[in-house]
Amino acid sequence: MHDLFILTGASRGMGLAMARQLIAPGRVLLCLSRQSSAELTELAGQRGATLLQWRIDLADTLAAAERLQNWLAQLDAPSLASATLINNAGVIPPIGPLDACPPDQLANALRVGLEAPMQLTAAFLRATGAWVEGGWRGPRKVLNISSGLGRRPMAAQAPYCAAKAGLDHFTRCSALDEAQREHGAKLVSLAPGVIDTDMQVQLRAGDPAAFPDLQRFVELQRQGQLSSPPDAARQVLAWLQRPDFGDQPVADVRD
Repeated sequence: MHDLFILTGASRGMGLAMARQLIAPGRVLLCLSRQSSAELTELAGQRGATLLQWRIDLADTLAAAERLQNWLAQLDAPSLASATLINNAGVIPPIGPLDACPPDQLANALRVGLEAPMQLTAAFLRATGAWVEGGWRGPRKVLNISSGLGRRPMAAQAPYCAAKAGLDHFTRCSALDEAQREHGAKLVSLAPGVIDTDMQVQLRAGDPAAFPDLQRFVELQRQGQLSSPPDAARQVLAWLQRPDFGDQPVADVRD
């Protein structure tokens, strides 16, 4: 039997680090990203692991969700020991006040950062819920990668903060729904800490006049307070193995 993992945003940063760590014999890993990774393909071959990569624009949320649901529906559920969806992809649009954000980039940030995780989670729950109705009893988990910025406001970051706050709250709501169902899925929205990724580079390159917190991000790097993507990935993936996963639907690796 195999453990199934579905991971969005696997082409760079912590998503790429998680994909590297998830590739192993006995697992099936499906990555949803705008770009596929030759490195991951080579790594899967070296380890004798099953890897699928879909080049997909998560801003086309309905198409992504429909494709995932159809794919899950045709799997041989009895051959799977568990199923896990990790919604990791996110977008930071140009840094600045909300009224300065180009409308198309505002829409893209909300689609990728909030609507896509909701649509993919709904598709995952529908498809795997049908497995449960057919007698499958493996654990089902949804791990949404959130941020501390979803829990406290920051100037010049309205789209990203709003998407992450929405991620937290829809996780709470869906966890309540699943708790009412026999063999319901477990959901957690997890803040992974501050990580040295391209997003941090983007934040440090912000315009000081439009981004009052710029110096804070500069200092985090200068003082060595940023986690590396591999270390952050290990902490996040370890959370999935906790026996109390899902007891607190909104959590932080630093708790």
